[in-house]
Amino acid sequence: MDYEQPESQLASETTPAPKVENPWIETLKTIGLSAFLAFGIRSFVAEARFIPSGSMLPTLQIDDRLIIDKISYRFTNPVRGDIVVFNPTAQLEKEKFKDAFIKRVIGLPGDRIDVKSGKVYINGKVLSEKYLDEAPQYNWSSTELTPDGIVPEGHYLVLGDNRNNSYDSHYWGFVPKDKIVGKATVRFWPINRAGGIDPQPDYQ
Repeated sequence: MDYEQPESQLASETTPAPKVENPWIETLKTIGLSAFLAFGIRSFVAEARFIPSGSMLPTLQIDDRLIIDKISYRFTNPVRGDIVVFNPTAQLEKEKFKDAFIKRVIGLPGDRIDVKSGKVYINGKVLSEKYLDEAPQYNWSSTELTPDGIVPEGHYLVLGDNRNNSYDSHYWGFVPKDKIVGKATVRFWPINRAGGIDPQPDYQ
């Protein structure tokens, strides 16, 4: 005569009892996973940065804390008006700079830039810059960087919003795209000024 085992017994035979893991091992696994995720996000998606100088006043204040979007430029190129974080260029490395810079993209590949009479000119047309508190008090041309004054392919000309107190492209040259870490998108500190940094400037 066939004998049918009770359901409870079948379950106990096919499903092993849960294994109790050492709590220390469980804690180490959790810490390891958290560290891996944090490293992955910081390396490839976003990271926090703070502003150490006044070169981007009034847009960015000293000690502002920002979130840098590190993924967008993997699929698109910077556009005029973007505020970007970048690692030192070859020229800046020669000058012993090691920390990243933050500036605004002004010149795109193929542009010629001139600064004169307190205004920036892109290919001969005045650039309207409502984010500046003070007009530039110097005259300069991108012909000082290349014979034809044209921003090379894959490079960008960047300037600080605090135009007269910024060590930027008009001193040391263009920024290759592969030196750009990402785009500054959100300010999270101080709390009273938290939020999006600025809408994209309307240069039309």
